[in-house]
Amino acid sequence: MTLKLKSAVLWLAGLTLLAQVAIAALPFNLSGQSDELPTLAPMLERSKPAVVNIATRSQVRVQDNPLLSDPFFRRFFDLPPQQPRHRTTQSLGSGVIFDARQGLVLTNNHVIQRADEITVSLVDGRSFQAEVVGTDPATDVALIRIPAESLTALPLADSDKLRVGDFVVAIGNPFGLGQTVTSGIVSALGRSGLGIEGYENFIQTDASINPGNSGGALVNLRGELVGINTAIFSPGQNTGNIGIGFAIPSNLVRQITDQLLEHGEVRRAYLGVQMQDITPDLAQAFNIEASRGAIVTHVVPGSAAEQSGLQVGDVVTAVNGTPLRSADNLRNFIGLLVIGQTIELDVIRDGQSQTIRATVLENVQQRGSSEAHPRLAGATFGDMEPDSPYYGSVSGVVIYSVNPGSPAWESGLRSNDVITSVNRQAVDSLDSFKPLVLNQSELLLNIVRGDQAMFILLR
Repeated sequence: MTLKLKSAVLWLAGLTLLAQVAIAALPFNLSGQSDELPTLAPMLERSKPAVVNIATRSQVRVQDNPLLSDPFFRRFFDLPPQQPRHRTTQSLGSGVIFDARQGLVLTNNHVIQRADEITVSLVDGRSFQAEVVGTDPATDVALIRIPAESLTALPLADSDKLRVGDFVVAIGNPFGLGQTVTSGIVSALGRSGLGIEGYENFIQTDASINPGNSGGALVNLRGELVGINTAIFSPGQNTGNIGIGFAIPSNLVRQITDQLLEHGEVRRAYLGVQMQDITPDLAQAFNIEASRGAIVTHVVPGSAAEQSGLQVGDVVTAVNGTPLRSADNLRNFIGLLVIGQTIELDVIRDGQSQTIRATVLENVQQRGSSEAHPRLAGATFGDMEPDSPYYGSVSGVVIYSVNPGSPAWESGLRSNDVITSVNRQAVDSLDSFKPLVLNQSELLLNIVRGDQAMFILLR
């Protein structure tokens, strides 16, 4: 057989194969009977009943002009006693049933934060009032409970097995439209340093996530939960989804949930160091070639870091073999560990590489409730922890918890508020806070909440 004849035969064979593939891809076969098209419908029929809509109602105290909250100002102008004003707010989000027998529902902390009433609606039309089991604002995970009546739960996948390019589906309640499904792929893994949460290790996806999707499910094609949708990247305040959404990995959610069920809060691991990013100038000053990593600037006495032998000036380049990108990267890594876990730190000291093993401990800070003023009852106060986003920039006392319905709650105090002054006297620790609130008829508190500052008057 000549070369030309062989080429012609191969060409005809290839053409026949392509024709067969094309015919197989048609929606109808040659006999006129319909072939079933690829679809996600069977998987979604199993998964959608486990995704719920969450509606919250809150009473928010209206903040007046700070001058009107100043008792000296009111006395000078002989103003009548100020009555607190409130307004009702509502919000919508999503959640995921992950334990049908106990009626446990996962969602974002920001979906239910400061809510006085939480209503969970199922896809079959039923609605339940939910109670809060526990929250972790640092990772934006919350756990609530509803009556365990014929519920469907989503199985949790191993999010560590996710790969960039895996297909995923987002299920939630965007813009309050009702349950909605969108699809996409995993765009990136291990996203951090975004400033969205205190501890970040996000799954990035291009599946459409919009306001109202928060707390909803990100599932794989087997219908397993791989993440809790929590945020979107948006160039403008009123801009919708642009193809960059973030979800909390299911393995992190499982770890947080275990602690919330056991303790009602997360007892976060603590290394006991302060660090800063390595820069080209610092690398030259320390005579190292590392372009990424973190330099130890302070070691807390008695901490796990001191016990392991870490020293000021050490340059940490990797944790458990994973290269370290920045100081925030190390902070996130440590904060997501289980207390008592041992890690290996690759360190450069005086130009020499070495490995240091450290067992992370619980960060036990001085905390306590205050009975010195009746309007503070129900709140827990404490010194600011080194891993707080305010640490080093704001001086004050942190409110770690506030019981809903308590006098402190009714006064407008909330978890994670930072009290910077009492009656215009600066506060820098729990020890300095206690005498300032003792036997006082009125308290003028200067509060830092998020990126805002305000005054709250308690009588």
